[in-house]
Amino acid sequence: MKKQLKTVIMLSLILIFGIGIGIIIRQNKTAWALITKLTRETYIKFDDTRNVNWDNDFKIVEITSGIDDNIQKAYFYKSKSTKPQPLIISLHTWSGDYSQNDDLAGICKEKDINYIHPDFRGANWTKNACCSDLALNDIDEAISYAINNSNVDTSKIFVIGVSGGGYATLSTFMKSKHNISKFSAWASITDLVAWYNESRIRNNRYDENILDCTSSGKKLNIDNAKSKSPVYWQTPADKLKKSQLFIYAGVYDGIQGSVPITHSINFYNKLLTDLSVSDTSKYISNTEKLRLLEFRAPLGNFGNIADRKVFLKKTADNVSITIFEGNHEMLTEFALNELLEERRQDADNVDKQAGP
Repeated sequence: MKKQLKTVIMLSLILIFGIGIGIIIRQNKTAWALITKLTRETYIKFDDTRNVNWDNDFKIVEITSGIDDNIQKAYFYKSKSTKPQPLIISLHTWSGDYSQNDDLAGICKEKDINYIHPDFRGANWTKNACCSDLALNDIDEAISYAINNSNVDTSKIFVIGVSGGGYATLSTFMKSKHNISKFSAWASITDLVAWYNESRIRNNRYDENILDCTSSGKKLNIDNAKSKSPVYWQTPADKLKKSQLFIYAGVYDGIQGSVPITHSINFYNKLLTDLSVSDTSKYISNTEKLRLLEFRAPLGNFGNIADRKVFLKKTADNVSITIFEGNHEMLTEFALNELLEERRQDADNVDKQAGP
């Protein structure tokens, strides 16, 4: 009896000690960050089945990087149609990878269009991720894989993503070698320097991810952060003669969500500057930006997208930005339908070609 009592007491003490250590670690930011970093990286590397909601028609494929022979996986759906069909490249979020559930997948299957959901070095807390040259090459190679292994209408290749996927979409727009018809970027990160400071203030640990993916140690390496931020890159002006770029941001993002709308606004204005757009009304002015940030109210009558009120919309040539009533999100069906819409013919150009 005494032996059993001693065992019970010893086990109780071990349990109490373990709980105490756990509480101490959880309250220590540095220790907790180390624990979560170690566990999550193991999770990414070795557990490919953590999201089990993928339809059986979506196959896991392996794509070998032509740069370093690293194998990147993707979920892939091949259209059953005998006619060439559009290709949707859906890019995962900041903390996700190729296996992350994606609402676009089911809609693409319903419409029987080609679809690929690639990995591009996984979640953004390693130096090879975070829109590195390796990661962007992975996206390009996933596009090549889909083209080579399905019946793709190469005039209808579309890239889309939200949050970290929006970040990757804009980065793909800036650097992809492919002829991509349309890009749709939602709630995008565009400036890792700014987002590092914003995230540190919000204490949401994205600042730690940025330190890791920019090989910064304890102090942000500004040059490395800029090298992974599309707002600092050279704009491919010629690409916009053939491609369309749609930028979307929910007006409440940055308050309720994790990425301020200034990321999308500043990127849009940067493109117009690089394109030498002279009409100042096409830009989002500092006054308009401040009014959106201060009042979060519509700046005119811009109609709706889906069931959401549009607070501001600007368009210059093939680039547009829409600030809508929403948070850190993508309006999935609207976004896909916009990509699949046939490009409207320019009536003025038709008239000019016809002559007097």
